[in-house]
Amino acid sequence: MIDMDWEGELADLLGRLNEAQQRLFDLLSRKRELLIARNHIELAALGSEEVLLCAELQACHDRRQELLADAAAVGMPSDSIRSLASQLPAKQAKGLQQPLDEAQRRSHLLRHHCMSQWVAVQRTMLHLSHLIEIIATGGQLKPTYGKGVAPSQSGTLMDQAV
Repeated sequence: MIDMDWEGELADLLGRLNEAQQRLFDLLSRKRELLIARNHIELAALGSEEVLLCAELQACHDRRQELLADAAAVGMPSDSIRSLASQLPAKQAKGLQQPLDEAQRRSHLLRHHCMSQWVAVQRTMLHLSHLIEIIATGGQLKPTYGKGVAPSQSGTLMDQAV
């Protein structure tokens, strides 16, 4: 493993990661548009593409782990790809700096996009939960189900008598 082309291996990994991250950006953009349009049919159809993309990102992660394990075996830094790249000759390390910076920047941006979509979906679920509660209780402040005195009116979905 000492004669491994570290620069080539790291460049290949970063290129593969770049492509996967760009595909994820595209997918998240389409997903955002479908969420806004409330197009649940096409949104559900994205599932198979998400699975494939997840597998590709996992493969990138696995390759990263292999490279770091190989680096550890030959006594090179193995805590991160950045630290491994920094131990290469100056010209090689400099050539990997920009792809590393871009991958890190895209990673932060992807986390932000994923989090904002998660928040939007969670807010929608909370809203729907409140609507169901209003329907179930007939708009009453106290729910119609529970113990104690029967209310004078009952909800349309839940009835204390049941």
